[in-house]
Amino acid sequence: MTTVDLPLLPLGLGKDLGSERGVECPGDLPPASDPDLVARAKAAKEALGEKVFVLGHHYQRDEVIQFADVTGDSFKLARDAAGRPEAEYIVFCGVHFMAESADILTAPEQKVVLPDLAAGCSMADMARLAQVEDAWDAMVDAGIADVVVPVTYMNSSADIKAFCGKHDGAVCTSSNADVALEWAFQQKGPDSKVLFLPDQHLGRNTAVLKMGYTLDDCVVWNPLKPNGGLTAEELKRAKMILWKGHCSVHGRFSEDVVDELREKIPGVNILVHPECKHEVVLKADLVGSTEFIIKTIEAAPAGSSWAIGTELNLVKRLAGQHPDKNISFLDKTVCYCSTMNRIDLPHFVWAMESLAAGKLVNVIEVDPDTEHWAKVALQRMLDLPGKSHRD
Repeated sequence: MTTVDLPLLPLGLGKDLGSERGVECPGDLPPASDPDLVARAKAAKEALGEKVFVLGHHYQRDEVIQFADVTGDSFKLARDAAGRPEAEYIVFCGVHFMAESADILTAPEQKVVLPDLAAGCSMADMARLAQVEDAWDAMVDAGIADVVVPVTYMNSSADIKAFCGKHDGAVCTSSNADVALEWAFQQKGPDSKVLFLPDQHLGRNTAVLKMGYTLDDCVVWNPLKPNGGLTAEELKRAKMILWKGHCSVHGRFSEDVVDELREKIPGVNILVHPECKHEVVLKADLVGSTEFIIKTIEAAPAGSSWAIGTELNLVKRLAGQHPDKNISFLDKTVCYCSTMNRIDLPHFVWAMESLAAGKLVNVIEVDPDTEHWAKVALQRMLDLPGKSHRD
């Protein structure tokens, strides 16, 4: 991960940092090494025509996002892919668990391609199936498994989604986590508990700030410790069993920087993603999903000031699209999502040119049994009443 320390300055790319004069924002990604890559990407996409459908996650580099047919968060993109059955190839510019979701929701004859197989997700990788199965066995031993409902965040692997499907659980997004938890707590009677995977911060923030539970109602299961670092009594007392996982980007934001920005920028609005730490969320003015963040900035009045706690590619893009607003990154250190940034222009061009030449590369395939149970968990989410299914 490459980081660059910088002063707490607005990312007003149209004005404050002088992009019109060619001045780069601190921490800008270097240009592609081959100046012909853009032309090659365009040529490959034109050659493939309707056979290819390119998905671009909001956290992708601008050099890649320019070729996306649709942009959005992971689940929206997977559903968009399912809505294009005529496309033989789905090129997912995102990370591995997102491509898995697209494969689960698309037709068997469609092929989902991830331009770089190393584009994973640190949060998703923090919950491995064997670890989750061990945790479940410990809950059986503690005598609570029959009242535990597993709920996994969309940012998890297909086999974790399938685990939840098999164990009467569901998937959630950051937009509907509260509704998913309300549903889960109704499934096993008054003693119902939730095992929330893999992001402890989203689970804690939702339970405490939206549902009225307390921090004492939550315990953290650490898969690297015997019995998760918890006693059987602690498991029995808990309502929320939070998996010890987090987003490596959103976990960086600190409450100290919130205080510092409020001192430096009068009237600044703090806008953060619920994957941020509880202490940061408590100090924020607004908390919501990536789509919520985008819509909030779009609707904000000219001249308003915002400090945004989410991935830097998106924050910079919002600043560039809204030069009439003062937009800051909620961190002193420029830090991109290192795995998202693996989908760069060279990898994208290689994947597209390979497909144009009739060669399948980096196909993401979920086995039938995992796909079946993951769909069960996803369908339970889709059946939740009256709530958006955005990430």
